[in-house]
Amino acid sequence: VNRLATIVRAFSQEMSLMISAYGGYVLKYIGDAILAFFVIDSSDDLYARCINAVTCGCSMIKVISHGINPILNQYDYPELKVRIGIDVGTNAVVQFGWDTHTLDGKAILKDPHFDMIGYTISIATKMTAFAKPDQIVIGQLVYQILEDKQKSMFSFLPISPQIWNYLSDNTGGK
Repeated sequence: VNRLATIVRAFSQEMSLMISAYGGYVLKYIGDAILAFFVIDSSDDLYARCINAVTCGCSMIKVISHGINPILNQYDYPELKVRIGIDVGTNAVVQFGWDTHTLDGKAILKDPHFDMIGYTISIATKMTAFAKPDQIVIGQLVYQILEDKQKSMFSFLPISPQIWNYLSDNTGGK
């Protein structure tokens, strides 16, 4: 358990720094997963944020394979592999409660609980399940925004309609 905790802590810390460096925000940690987002303020910002998210994902894989895994190997820890899903769309941030901290029986601080809900966040999470280790799966709208050089890193992922039956809010396609 201590070895696993060490690995998850190192992973979470390094990936959080990477997400922040590319202008993203960590929403929450879910076991050994991180749910992050990149805020888009305007249509001009859409291109930059999609590029940043994809570049961040590529950098995460490089940091793990060339930075974290060699250290883990030195201590006979198992190597890490990541699966990344990226999509773009509208979501909502909701507050659903408070953590109350007390001192001497008096409430001194309340921290709100936030979560993100929406079609896009749900789809991005589901897309991640289709990624192979150290692979990024992106949605069609993200792919369309990429430049040709970046598009060449991706290929179409054929998925049976029996497995993937979600329709795009934007295109109406799967």
